Amino acid sequence: MNPSDIEKQAAAVAAAELVESGMKLGLGTGSTVAFLLQALADRAIDVECVSTSPQTEKIARELGLNVSSFAGLDGVAHLDMAIDGADQVDPAGWIIKGGGAAHTREKCVAAAADRFIVIVSSEKLVPALSAPLPLELLDYGLAATLRALGTVSLRDVPRSPDGGVIADWLGSLDDPASLAARLSATPGVIDHGLFSPDMTERVVVAEGTTTRHIMINA
Repeated sequence: MNPSDIEKQAAAVAAAELVESGMKLGLGTGSTVAFLLQALADRAIDVECVSTSPQTEKIARELGLNVSSFAGLDGVAHLDMAIDGADQVDPAGWIIKGGGAAHTREKCVAAAADRFIVIVSSEKLVPALSAPLPLELLDYGLAATLRALGTVSLRDVPRSPDGGVIADWLGSLDDPASLAARLSATPGVIDHGLFSPDMTERVVVAEGTTTRHIMINA
């Protein structure tokens, strides 16, 4: 494995050790989460999982993990823990997610969990957040939404599993709180990839094969 993958695996294994039998667990999306799924399968503990993407669900089922629905009135309503990767983490605990275009589902799962754990390799820690910032947009009124947003580029990728159009904000991220509020208030924006510090319990970061836990909200 390359150095980045070694760190992703180390962070994933460390986070898997936080999972206890009987938990309802949210599973994120992406390359770091792929290592998490294997680590959970290796532990062979009894957990009920919900996934944030078809890719995660497919791999989890193939590894023998118990995956339940998070959709509709009959879906799981509450999670004990959610674990996911990130694209960027700043010193204040603001996080950018959505490189894999699953950020709306990932935010729903993180918000439903008592504890949200973020797992990253060392290069994901940044001194300040920078563009691109992923967005999921309604197709209805898309031209008007793009005009209201301004500095946005549509991403040439398939739509989200829920039919949303994937785009990227390319403007300034100097004030994440104000930007998050502005984006959330813009009609046509389903959700954005900014995760506020109050959502996250800790960030598990690997540096080589060594991991450390950065506590955000213990």
